[in-house]
Parts: sequence; C-alpha cells; structure tokens
Amino acid sequence: MPRLRNERQALQHELREELPAQLTAYQQELAAGPEDETRRESLESHIRRIEKRTADLEARLAAWAEI
Repeated sequence: MPRLRNERQALQHELREELPAQLTAYQQELAAGPEDETRRESLESHIRRIEKRTADLEARLAAWAEI
C-alpha cells in the first residue's frame, strides 16, 4: 500500500517526477515534427501549461520554505 503524503510532499513529487516526465514526452513528440498543425499547437499549449505549473509549484514551495 502506498504511503500517504502531505500536501507539500505531493507538490514536491509533482515538481520532481511528474511534470518533467510529461514535459519530456511532449517535447520529444514536438521535435518529431507532427504533421498535423492542430496537434503541434496542442503540444505547444501543453508545454506552456507545464512550464506555468512548474513556476507555480516552485513559488509555493519557496513560500513554505520561508515559514
């Protein structure tokens, strides 16, 4: 059974594990040059969303470190 995490640990896990894996996958697919313009735009949007989420998590975790 997986260990339960508190909110800070969950955010750290998302920042260290989940988001980088998603970002890598989207970047690799984008680098492969999708022929479909809509898919390319979707990948670029996903990448921007992940970058924004990463910045948000870094700011939230930094605020916790100041407490």
